[in-house]
Amino acid sequence: MSAPEKTVVVTGVAGNLGVRLLREIPEFDVCGLDMHPIRDQSVLSNYPSFQFQTIDLGEEPSCRELIDLLRKTEAQSVVHLAFVIDPLRTGVLDVDRMWRINVAGTARVMEAVAVVNRNGGVIKKVIYVSSVAAYGSDLPRPVTEDQPLSGHTLPYAIHKRESDQVVQARAKSLGACSTYILRPHIFAGASMRNYLINILRGTPYGHGRLGRWMEQRGRRLPALIPYGRKYLDTRFQYVHVDDMARLLAWILRQREVGRSLTILNVAGRGEALPFERCAQIAGTKVTRLPGKIGCRLALSLAWKLGISSVPAAAVPYFTGTYLMDTSRLRELLGKDYEDVIRYSIEEALADSFKLETETPAAQPIEQTASKTQV
Repeated sequence: MSAPEKTVVVTGVAGNLGVRLLREIPEFDVCGLDMHPIRDQSVLSNYPSFQFQTIDLGEEPSCRELIDLLRKTEAQSVVHLAFVIDPLRTGVLDVDRMWRINVAGTARVMEAVAVVNRNGGVIKKVIYVSSVAAYGSDLPRPVTEDQPLSGHTLPYAIHKRESDQVVQARAKSLGACSTYILRPHIFAGASMRNYLINILRGTPYGHGRLGRWMEQRGRRLPALIPYGRKYLDTRFQYVHVDDMARLLAWILRQREVGRSLTILNVAGRGEALPFERCAQIAGTKVTRLPGKIGCRLALSLAWKLGISSVPAAAVPYFTGTYLMDTSRLRELLGKDYEDVIRYSIEEALADSFKLETETPAAQPIEQTASKTQV
């Protein structure tokens, strides 16, 4: 039996980005893997041959399952999106369990591809979605892809750093296969629910009764940042999740030229936004606290009370500066750049709050007297 021309295996297919990728690649034969089926089955209307398989990459037997599936489908590409980002939303609250899914699971994907290709497989392309968080939270300047990875504190950032390093270390073991590591900045868009967007959105996504009560009544939490002008001026980049899906689709459609490893920073077009402008776009109130310690204490209390879904460990990632240089992405996309990356950074962020800001007027930044930073 000859291998299909365009067969791709997508891990984490039921996630936000996975579903959007499906909409971008109707010409591919797709085998989707996830721990749970896709909720909106309408997205599969253009995929009469779509296959779905439940798999838990946090478990050791999943490597053998994946090897068997790659052989059976004769896949030519693998897109690895499976990753636990928000423990509350996924229900994976144990950090060790998160690590097994995120880091060990990534190693299993790479091992499965290596085994299949060593034994006559035809996998020509592997794409792994890393994160800007892998770089860390306080960077001296916009970094290129050669910047050492220093993700810390937040389990998500640590796991992205370690998974990124796993993919880099194993890329050469995949044989005649091109490996892509994409490091997107903060995902934005109307459907996004990540730490940095949640801070601006102010919705009490905590798991407790008080959080549910507040959410049902439309209450919003303020964005907490330390005193000091520099925190209002801290700049952020965003990338629209639809642009990320278009980038994945663009890479899948490219004919390979023998690259073993390509690493790309990914962000929207245009200039980074200061936090003050981000809060204005979101229409959220900003409450100033005495230093990062004050923010950690407040978030710890909100977490324990079940009000907020943002852990105290995320503080360095909304008070620090971590901007990226995306020149390599522009160069690779060439004339297709603006067709793939359609949203500017500001447009991507604004789309996250379109429904909220169409009703009441945006609230102004809360003004406070300048105090010494702790």
